[in-house]
Amino acid sequence: MFSSHRLSTVVLPVRRWHEGGRDQWIRAQELGFHTAYTYDHLSWRSFRDGPWFGSVPTLTAAAAATDRLRLGTLVTSPNFRHPVTLAKDLITLDDVSGGRITLGIGAGGNGFDATVLGQQPWTPRERADRFGEFVPLLDRLLTEDAVSHEGEHYAADGARNIPGCVQRPRLPFAVAATGPRGLALAARYGQAWVTTGDPKLFETGTPEQSRQALRGQLERLGAACETIGRDVAGIGKILLTGFTPDRGRPLESLDAFVDFAGRHFALGFTEIVIHAPIPDSDFAADEKVFERIATEALAQLGH
Repeated sequence: MFSSHRLSTVVLPVRRWHEGGRDQWIRAQELGFHTAYTYDHLSWRSFRDGPWFGSVPTLTAAAAATDRLRLGTLVTSPNFRHPVTLAKDLITLDDVSGGRITLGIGAGGNGFDATVLGQQPWTPRERADRFGEFVPLLDRLLTEDAVSHEGEHYAADGARNIPGCVQRPRLPFAVAATGPRGLALAARYGQAWVTTGDPKLFETGTPEQSRQALRGQLERLGAACETIGRDVAGIGKILLTGFTPDRGRPLESLDAFVDFAGRHFALGFTEIVIHAPIPDSDFAADEKVFERIATEALAQLGH
């Protein structure tokens, strides 16, 4: 059961480490964020033609630069990852960080990562099939010393992962999902569940329609948990902001964010994630407002 609400951030890997990159992770810890995540992509949308660094080395460096802040991906997907090599990276990250890593994981989308290795884009069904094999195999790789698996999409032949994770039985999964198969995976394997809202509402929907859609997602997560006899209260519910019809408005002022966060915590979310500001981008925001949100919002909400 989650008794308190959390505020976390996303630090996109667009700055050189010694030209402000390192400082952002240290500042995230100083501001008191619960977790600082980064995207696990090879490039992303409007940032495609600019600097973009790899998530695993970035998180390794961030682990060395901080000592309290939780760190994670939001989210990793099968687009260019294989469970065997990913498991080795994650066990190493968990060790370097002293057990501060959360793996956000999702089925992935049709962005640049989906074709960069030369493959044809997968259909939604193929994505769900791969994700349905990827997550259980990764779970085994992070909890068993030796794993062999011959599946439809992935294989492992005596893969060794000694000594395993610092966090036991393994580091937590935050499973991003909205469809029935993904929600079933979140219910079975997730320590948390992640959503960005309903993408169909992003352009023309209203904030109220968005909250209604999120309410429906939370209900379906509850139903998926009930199916396997799990208490949904034991799963963290994470909202990654910036992709609902509200867009950047919650970061326009402390009051605007407190209103937004209060409404979404009331729906049942336990963690709200905001992007660290990036000038001249979709994530442009006032740095001072961002810092006030980090340091004052939860207190105003009574947490």
